[in-house]
Amino acid sequence: MPERRTVALVTLGCARNEVDSEELAGRLEADGWHLVKDAEEADVAVVNTCGFVEAAKKDSVDALLEANDLKGHGRTQAVVAVGCMAERYGKELAEALPEADGVLGFDDYADISDRLQTILNGGIHAAHTPRDRRKLLPISPAERQESAAEVALPGHGPADLPEGLAPSSGPRAPLRRRLDGSPVASVKLASGCDRRCSFCAIPSFRGSFISRRPSDVLGETRWLAEQGVKEIMLVSENNTSYGKDLGDIRLLETLLPELADVDGIERVRVSYLQPAEMRPGLIDVLTSTPKIAPYFDLSFQHSAPDVLRAMRRFGDTDRFLELLDTIRGKAPQAGVRSNFIVGFPGESADDLAELERFLNGARLDAIGVFGYSDEEGTEAATYGNKLDEDVVAERLARVSRLAEELVSQRAEERVGETVEVLVESLDAAEGAVGRAAHQAPETDGQVLFTSGEGLTVGRMVEAKVVGTEGVDLVAEPLLGSLAGPEEAAR
Repeated sequence: MPERRTVALVTLGCARNEVDSEELAGRLEADGWHLVKDAEEADVAVVNTCGFVEAAKKDSVDALLEANDLKGHGRTQAVVAVGCMAERYGKELAEALPEADGVLGFDDYADISDRLQTILNGGIHAAHTPRDRRKLLPISPAERQESAAEVALPGHGPADLPEGLAPSSGPRAPLRRRLDGSPVASVKLASGCDRRCSFCAIPSFRGSFISRRPSDVLGETRWLAEQGVKEIMLVSENNTSYGKDLGDIRLLETLLPELADVDGIERVRVSYLQPAEMRPGLIDVLTSTPKIAPYFDLSFQHSAPDVLRAMRRFGDTDRFLELLDTIRGKAPQAGVRSNFIVGFPGESADDLAELERFLNGARLDAIGVFGYSDEEGTEAATYGNKLDEDVVAERLARVSRLAEELVSQRAEERVGETVEVLVESLDAAEGAVGRAAHQAPETDGQVLFTSGEGLTVGRMVEAKVVGTEGVDLVAEPLLGSLAGPEEAAR
């Protein structure tokens, strides 16, 4: 009997890429490939790249070169690039990086097994010519769902798994195979984006906004719960737009309670929210529904009006602070995080001071700060009033220092609070680690338990915050939350 083909998936970038990798894994396993964790143990190493900003693209290239170094020293015979960078650059990436044996775009995902087999056999699959994926779907959101079946939408795979992949999961199991045993998993709510932020190229290679059907999101969540997942995080380029192409812009408010009711799910988290699209009803659902985390991942990007207008965005410091006051008026412990760009073309010293005023008043739990750099194909890249690189670097360092100080102060404000923590890891060296409702995976802080006694991975426990380590909280598990069902009933 011939030895099974092996493949490893190396994922870079955001949580959306993680979902796409697990769809690719599902397709490959269904076609007989054996999935392995380490690239050095695989016949083919598939690198799911990120193409968002320059630093992410460099990380993707480094990962491809690192995988290429394995060839000739072990089992690895081929290295293949997929994901956003591969989709965005296609032939250009293939020519610039001959170490990659294949550069596959989103249109190749449905035939990923055949593509990898061709490459493994020494054949060549021509890299695609990039195109503006916004043009693949109708301009009108209401007309997109009818055309969706004809367009490759990673993470929107068929609802039914091939026989044998997850036989216990029933007919609504997704075309997906988990790549780790984490009690947390992302679920794609939609793909693409209709916003035209002047600094962002994502819509051009991810396409126009299109929602997944609520039944598919629910089916995937039920399947994940059967795999032991306790928390799901809804991801897309813009979750606040969910449902607009399905005829109901408030569909998220309806869907969230249904997801929270799925057996086995202890927490539902929503990411990627646009401040300009926040609705009172959505805020109400996020702050008052049991098992829905009062967590607000708000994409502010800046707060100075002139900079925001140049970014093709809306709002200002006072309106943003009013939004945060509204949220905390309903849920005082709500978590809020955001990202910001400094050194944007035309940003004045007064604009920077205005951003700092907002940061000082916002009490954010997590802050990401990025220095502006041109992204080809974006409107901002054509602007003429660019700041010198050293000015951008100085502002980045200045605001980053402020952000670090502010998130540490915000963590200290939480000392004395009682938080619900999902236990994510138990380690003899690092101890027990989890995350509270205001902490998303990877991007935010975490909770360090004072003791791991009685804790198990995947368990939701109450804990009292007794200290901080920077943005991280130190918490003591409360005895009542550690009791088993029989003991708690006494």
